[in-house]
Parts: sequence; structure tokens; C-alpha cells
Amino acid sequence: MISIALEDLPNYKGKVIGESPWKNVSQEMIQAFADATGDHQWIHVDVERAKKEAPWGAPVAHGFLTLSLMPELNQQIMNVTGPAATINYGMNKVRLPNAVKSGSDIRSKVELVNVEEVDDKRVLATYKTVIEVKGEDKPAVVCENLAMYVKA
Repeated sequence: MISIALEDLPNYKGKVIGESPWKNVSQEMIQAFADATGDHQWIHVDVERAKKEAPWGAPVAHGFLTLSLMPELNQQIMNVTGPAATINYGMNKVRLPNAVKSGSDIRSKVELVNVEEVDDKRVLATYKTVIEVKGEDKPAVVCENLAMYVKA
């Protein structure tokens, strides 16, 4: 993991900051997400049916489950030091071009797209995050995620 002082963040604009370690997406995680969200579509939770009928030949993670793992993955890549708080400010241009099959390993790759002073207390950073699936050509997620850094 890399630590970057908030005042040095602009030096990383246009650069890939790093990649997270691989994380396994288990059927247990998929089931827990289905239970938490009420989304029990068979392609996620009916293992036997998904093996037979799903286009992927296996159950797949919810797209929102994959997105929800982004903070955990990205925090293993970098830590911005100095702000009193870091706030998830939202996402732009979210795409889910590939399914994550149950049992797959995923990781994120983060690039700093832009950083701007909003006012004397806030800095907005735009990151491009790509969540890759081990052994797959297409990523599971491509998006811009926004972090608002609040100065002390």
C-alpha cells in the first residue's frame, strides 16, 4: 500500500496508483448479499440451476456486490494522509461489462483522473477504478469513483 499526503495527490494525476491483492468472491458472500438486499434472483443463489441454465455455467455475484467491494479493495492500494475525513462522494460512468462467477478472484486497479480544490476545506478526487477478474479478459467493473477529502 502507498501513503500519499493530500497536498501531494495532484502529483499522481493521470497515473495508475496500484493494484489491490486478489479477493475471492464466494457463494457464501453472494448468498449473504442476496439476503441483505432481498435480491434472490436464481442466477445468484440457485447453484444447481445456474450451473445448468445460466450463460456463465455458474452462479454469479450481483453487480452491486462487486461494486460494494470497491472500498475494501481500493483501501488496500492507497491511503491519503492528512484529511480529517474521507467521504464517498459517488460514481460516474459505471459499467459492469463482465460477470463475476462464484468462486472467482477479483482485484481493483486505481488511476487518479483528476483532483481539484472545491474550497478551503474540501478536495474532490476522481479515480478510475477497474475491477479485474482473474483469468478473464474483460473486467467486471469500470467506473469513476469520487472521494471528497475534508481538511481539518
